[in-house]
Amino acid sequence: MLNQAALVQEMGHLRKFASRLCIGRAEAEDLLQSTLLRAIEKKHLFENGTDVFKWTSKIMFNLFVSNYRRRTKFESLYDPAAIIEREGVEASSETKVQLVEVEEAMQKLSGDHRDILIMVCIKGMQYQEVAEILDVPLGTVRSRLSRAREHLQALMDTPRVGFVPPHQSGYYKDMRSVAAA
Repeated sequence: MLNQAALVQEMGHLRKFASRLCIGRAEAEDLLQSTLLRAIEKKHLFENGTDVFKWTSKIMFNLFVSNYRRRTKFESLYDPAAIIEREGVEASSETKVQLVEVEEAMQKLSGDHRDILIMVCIKGMQYQEVAEILDVPLGTVRSRLSRAREHLQALMDTPRVGFVPPHQSGYYKDMRSVAAA
């Protein structure tokens, strides 16, 4: 049976995991508190012999993903303003277009593929850590990540309907002839 002492014992590890998932300390603390509350609410589902950290970290990751999905309906995962600010005032419009394309492609991925890309590529988590959280073999993490990357690349390589890149549209050629006149 899950008890309060077992949760207290794992709080340090859970806090570290929350800080890896979240951007700021306050967000990580909120996630930790939500996780502990959910674990206490669902303690009747805890099976004796189960690793407490694995069980609670799975709850934490599920809460994180739920919050992430809810948030991305209204705001961008790849905040163009932040990236443009880092690049300076001279940020190219191509960068802006690429960010939008990546965001659109990420939204089209399955939940499993999106989750694995978030954990490994965005959050920088180690494969073994992801395997423990998802409770799958290390090889499964690697194969899912490989398929997720392939699918994302395929989505990024698929031409969008009605979109013609400027270098193929003749736009620059037309502009040169206008400038020469």
